[in-house]
Amino acid sequence: MRPNSKALKHRSLQDTEKEFGGSLGAVCIPIFLPLTVLFLICVSQSPEASVLQWPPPLPSTGQLWEPLAPVLLLGWIALHALLYMVPLGKVSEGLVLRDGTRLKYPINGFHGLCISGVVLMLLLGLGAPLGYLFELLLPLAVCAIAVSFLFSIYLYIRSFWAPSHTLALGGNTGNPLYDFFIGRELNPRIGNFDLKYFCELRPGLIGWVLINFGMLMKEVELRGSPSLAMILVNGFQLLYVADALWNEEAVLTTMDIVHDGFGFMLVFGDLAWVPFTYGLQAAFLVMHPQALSSLGASTIVVLNGLETIATATGKRLLVSGWWGLVRHPNYLGDLLMALAWSLPCGFSHLLPYFYVIYFTVLLIHREARDERQCRAKYGLAWDTYCRRVPYRIFPYIY
Repeated sequence: MRPNSKALKHRSLQDTEKEFGGSLGAVCIPIFLPLTVLFLICVSQSPEASVLQWPPPLPSTGQLWEPLAPVLLLGWIALHALLYMVPLGKVSEGLVLRDGTRLKYPINGFHGLCISGVVLMLLLGLGAPLGYLFELLLPLAVCAIAVSFLFSIYLYIRSFWAPSHTLALGGNTGNPLYDFFIGRELNPRIGNFDLKYFCELRPGLIGWVLINFGMLMKEVELRGSPSLAMILVNGFQLLYVADALWNEEAVLTTMDIVHDGFGFMLVFGDLAWVPFTYGLQAAFLVMHPQALSSLGASTIVVLNGLETIATATGKRLLVSGWWGLVRHPNYLGDLLMALAWSLPCGFSHLLPYFYVIYFTVLLIHREARDERQCRAKYGLAWDTYCRRVPYRIFPYIY
């Protein structure tokens, strides 16, 4: 008797290997990561700035809520939703989906960044107290976390009305907690508005730049001018965001867009984790200014510049150079760049290096996911490649 193809397909979805710790991770991560965001902000604003301080600095209820925070957050998201729909830039097609179709995506994120910059300069010229973002960090983070949960619930519910071919293979396991976390629907859309693609590079990533600039303006309020360390942190991270948006089309082939469903993992990462933890260096420098020599600054600039060797010329160096040393030189470049972001903060505190530590763990985990996907796709050819280039990220180490 021939087995039912639908039953086999359903069983394959049920048996899909769960990631991020499976059901346990799906319960723990949505609890502990939001608390981690709030903890790190509190530490960055405390006089000691010690992640090992016990008891940790706990905020009062008044510090967690400010009526202005949800207005600013929702207004910021609405602004970028509007800019997303403005017919600027080209329209590109994504990869072929399981039903043979391709989705279309507006490539106008860099325009959104530039327009945001103009709006920011206008507000500055009108005397808007942008340094007040320092005091609003906690309330804004609380609101971003709340929006992440509410949005993820909406995405999970609406996925049950989505056609089966639009569901992510890894997010349709039948386990409600895991599917809510990892995301059931691959490319949820309202009309032509792609919710995942919008969140991936728009409000959170550009919001990170805005928060950094607010920290710089707070330092100006406190000390009359921004420090060299603050300028470097702002400059490096603005360059990173601008590069990502200038090359926005490249995100259409990434694992986030092609493979992962859109659930709490990506929603929280895009809207809360990125803007409020990636810029901890700037928040730290407001309360803990660091002296930086010209030589030290020059060395850090050179270190940050190494990242472009690993990524921008990757195709040319596929057989030699960086790509002959490790399989993922772009990951190595990202880590060198992350280190350069932290070095302006000195060595007296661990907090500014949180991003380097976190990013190392993230990239090792992502590399393992890449390995599984490539081995399944290329088979013996991938094994041959791995023997030729045995190191994954760090030459002669890992």
